[in-house]
Order: sequence, then C-alpha cells, then structure tokens
Amino acid sequence: MKVLKLHGWDVTAREAIEIQNQLKTRIILENGPERENISRIAAADVSYDKSTNTVYAAVMVFSFPDLSLLEEKHVSSAATFPYVPGLLVFREGPALIRAFKEIGQKPDVVIFDGQGIAHPRGIGIATHMGILLDKPSIGCAKTVLVGDFEEPKETAGSYTPLVKNSVQLGVALRTKDRVEPVFVSVGHKIDLTTAIDIVRKCSRGYRLPEPIRQAHILSNRLREEKRT
Repeated sequence: MKVLKLHGWDVTAREAIEIQNQLKTRIILENGPERENISRIAAADVSYDKSTNTVYAAVMVFSFPDLSLLEEKHVSSAATFPYVPGLLVFREGPALIRAFKEIGQKPDVVIFDGQGIAHPRGIGIATHMGILLDKPSIGCAKTVLVGDFEEPKETAGSYTPLVKNSVQLGVALRTKDRVEPVFVSVGHKIDLTTAIDIVRKCSRGYRLPEPIRQAHILSNRLREEKRT
C-alpha cells in the first residue's frame, strides 16, 4: 500500500500536537464507500515489550463480509516516542506504516484498535492513520477518552451515542450480549452509520470485532515469541 508522507516521526510532544492540529483540516467525516462495494477489511493492532521498548505491529486483511484471512504482515521496531496520552500514533505509527507498506491486498476500509474523532483533539490513531493511508478508517476502542454515554441495552448490536458538549463523537456499541461495549467513532472518509454497520458485521461472538481480535492475537503472539 502507498502511504502519504505528510510529516516526520522524530518530533517532540509539542510538535506532535501541532501536527495533529494541521492534519485535522484533512479529515473527511462522510463520503465513505458504498457498503455493497466493500470486499476487503483490514485491521491493525500493536503490542509492546516494556522490558525492551519494542513495538510489534500487525496488519491483517480479510474478505468482507465472510472475514476469511487474505493477508497478514507484521514488523517490530524500537519505540522512539514516549507514551503520552492522546499521542499514541506517534509511538505506534512508524511500525504500522512499515507493515501497511508491505500489504498487497488493498483494503476498502481499515479498523484500528483505538480512537477516531473521539479524541481530545479530534484526531485519534484511526483518523491520523486513515489520512496517511488515504483510506476509509474506523476507530474501535475498548475505553473512552472523551465524551459521555448511557449504557446500551444488553443485547448485541445495541448502541447509544457518545457525546461531548452536545456533539456526537461516536457510539458505545454492544458487540456481545451482556459484555462491556466498544466505542466506535469515525476515523476518516466514512460516515458513522456505515462505521457502526461494519463493526456489527465484523462481530463474531467476542467483545472485539473479529478483524481487530485476530490482529491483537497476532501482535501479542509475536511479542511472546520474541521473549522465548
């Protein structure tokens, strides 16, 4: 896959925030792909080895909607940016970029284990990476960074708005009966209704949608294999 080179990665936290503010002007919150034309979904996840400060990035591409695995790539590298809340992409992004560049099966949509616009500055990892990849992207996070919500009904597929200052940032979506919801927000080049629909169709009886769950398993396995 091609990746737009819109900024460097060797930056300070202050410079990283400025980059986020500049990239925000490129965000597209609609005009996503027609659902019937979506045939490939990618998912990305990263794990860390704190003892060595190593990042393990995994990218997997699946057919949609049946979710058969088509391709997977993974890379490991030393993290050069510190852990700073709200700046996750500057720690994980360089390894993810390397993995995406090796992908041959171009996805129609990419799902990230992280935030889209439901972020303190409105540009989480799913939005930031969506802009760099120039692809429709979805944030599907396990926790909330900003916004308030009411608990959705306990049945899978139920959701409630995630709202800050009367503006909807995403939804709290129940992907399995009686389990904690995930938090879905638009990343880039997609509308919220389509993002919700895709995450629901990617759910296979676990809290995490299957593409992210598989990428999470792969990144963790890579980390554990390096330890042994």
